[in-house]
Amino acid sequence: MDALKQSVLDKLSVEQIKIELMRTAFGRQSTLLSRFDPRVLIVWYSFFAIAPWFIHNKAVLLGMLIPMIALTISSKVSPLVLIIMGIGLVSEISYILFGSLFFGGSLAGVWPLLTLTLKILIISLASIAVFSSMDPEKLSDALLSMGMPGQFSFGVSYGYRMLPILIEEYHNLIHSFRLRGRAPRNKGFLRIRSLIYMAKIGVRAFYPLILNTAKRTRTTVEALEVRGFTYALVSPEAKKLKLSHMRVRPLDFVFLGCSLLYMAALGSLGRFISF
Repeated sequence: MDALKQSVLDKLSVEQIKIELMRTAFGRQSTLLSRFDPRVLIVWYSFFAIAPWFIHNKAVLLGMLIPMIALTISSKVSPLVLIIMGIGLVSEISYILFGSLFFGGSLAGVWPLLTLTLKILIISLASIAVFSSMDPEKLSDALLSMGMPGQFSFGVSYGYRMLPILIEEYHNLIHSFRLRGRAPRNKGFLRIRSLIYMAKIGVRAFYPLILNTAKRTRTTVEALEVRGFTYALVSPEAKKLKLSHMRVRPLDFVFLGCSLLYMAALGSLGRFISF
């Protein structure tokens, strides 16, 4: 029992969470979706992020959910991300059941409400599968080649790269506050005083975190300007050189074609099966 408890605590540590976020943010290069051009993945994702909202046939939605589950498994998604999504899904189903049973409703109203949950699940799995298979550079280059402003595409890439740094900085600040402060000797009932003490530290650590982030951002801006970042945004030659590695190959068209045929088959099946 103690070994299991220690294993759970190790997986929930700040360091482990930082590692899992870095794996998710920087993408995995050995997955099925990582073989395709990022522009193709964005087009594919855009369809599956919008289409479920206009589909009300649950048979078609369940048919869309099956490949999303398979692609998520093949993308080797971090267990932390799946756990967070699972907690959100369970909580949403719970409050639907609670609202239906305790506020004058019935179980007959649960099934239509679960349709919304099914749509959100499809979109969430598609998001996880696609963006966990692309590193920030691929995503930034894809947005730039699709006509997005250079500042926006760089901001997306920079945000991805800053996330693990911010978590590590926040972790160090909390340790600094704990070293300089004094924890309550009497932890109180259910360790309530210790929890209040940690909550106060967590809030106070945000202020120096914002200041340190502003300093890092200023240093980054100065370094980019020295290297000609502003000129590169408006230079066609620089943009062409930056995007020269991107190619749409026959494998990308095969992927889009298979997805289109699958959705056409689901649409035909939905005419005969509806629930």
